[in-house]
Amino acid sequence: MELKPGYKETDVGDIPEDWEVIPLGKGLSGRPGYGINAPAVPYSDRLPAYIRITDITEDGRYDPSNPVSVKSADSEKYFLEDGDIVFARTGASVGKSYKYRPCDGRLVFAGFLIRVHPDSINLYAPYVAAYITTGPYWRWVQLMSMRSGQPGINGNEYAMLPIPKPPITEQRAIATALSEVESLLDSLNRLIAKKRDLKQAAMQQLLTGKTRLPGFADEWELKRLGDHVTFLRNGVNSRAELTLDDPVKYLHYGDIHSCTSVMLDPASLPSLPSCKAKTLERLRDGDLVFADASEDLVGVSKSVEISNLGDAELVAGLHTIAARFDKAVLADGFKAYLQFCPAFSSHLRRLAAGTKVYATNRSHIASVEMRLPGIKEQEAIAAAFNDMDAEIAALEQRRNKTKDIKQAMMQELLTGKTRLVTPGGSNV
Repeated sequence: MELKPGYKETDVGDIPEDWEVIPLGKGLSGRPGYGINAPAVPYSDRLPAYIRITDITEDGRYDPSNPVSVKSADSEKYFLEDGDIVFARTGASVGKSYKYRPCDGRLVFAGFLIRVHPDSINLYAPYVAAYITTGPYWRWVQLMSMRSGQPGINGNEYAMLPIPKPPITEQRAIATALSEVESLLDSLNRLIAKKRDLKQAAMQQLLTGKTRLPGFADEWELKRLGDHVTFLRNGVNSRAELTLDDPVKYLHYGDIHSCTSVMLDPASLPSLPSCKAKTLERLRDGDLVFADASEDLVGVSKSVEISNLGDAELVAGLHTIAARFDKAVLADGFKAYLQFCPAFSSHLRRLAAGTKVYATNRSHIASVEMRLPGIKEQEAIAAAFNDMDAEIAALEQRRNKTKDIKQAMMQELLTGKTRLVTPGGSNV
């Protein structure tokens, strides 16, 4: 492929002629440093927070959801500072990185991380942090970490990482442009999290009757679910028996546990050969299918409601319980939320048997007695949740488009295909 005029071929790809390629170590203030080798202790606000490889997300952020602390007289030497970047140096996560953000609080970095600090004369830290998410960087990681045994990259090797080096003013301009998109992503993430919290709060109120939707005041009626359900025959076929193109779709219990929605559209499910599905009852829209086994108590009541079947054939598979409830007792759309009703989920968890794996069965489900709103109120509650889901889905779609825009910007800006600063140094 012919080089574009004004560009040159380098180890990191084609870049503008006025850019350089330098080893990372040439643009650092000091040598790469290793983290503290000290055991993690339960988190305490009296001790420093400890950042380990597992606390760094795939998109290079600090995840404080499972914080731990470190107790060491030497910990002061290992506090991260503004401008620091840490790399994972060993294991399956080698190459993963995180640029410290002061808003993440005081953090001590662990021994399987390597810290570098760009000097701001040759390399601007936010620019470097952006570059080390690109394809050329990850190809370098793959080549450099190939060795016998566990993959790894040490500090001296990270210092050899080739970095495309625009003038520092252009590095700052690139980082600023990407930061503006990142700020939009941050705001969308916060908004999505807030909307999810609001839905969770609404579920706790509406599914227990603590809060009623306008127009509903009737008393909820006590129902025994076993009086209003038919259980369907399920298959016992393993994953190895499934195909991709047979006409009968097959719902495995693993598909229930991995489903992120309460409603299941079967289009993406694998298939079961028709000869093996001959004796199995076909599911319909509105059927509720439970996983009968879970590794934890939280997953004991996990279920999905079938929707959008159309002309497709679908059967319940291994370790599932398929239930067809009387639609005059449980409305389509509402029954998907049974798993979040405290009276229902607590009953199943109380009866679940097992140590490493918790099991439930048809009789457990049938024995549930709980108060239910009337059909019209159930439909209104389900509609309210659907509206919330639609709002969250729209925000997630916007977030995904913003991520795509950021990736396209990185491809243009970090290779010099699009310039924000002219070769003479002025802004474009």
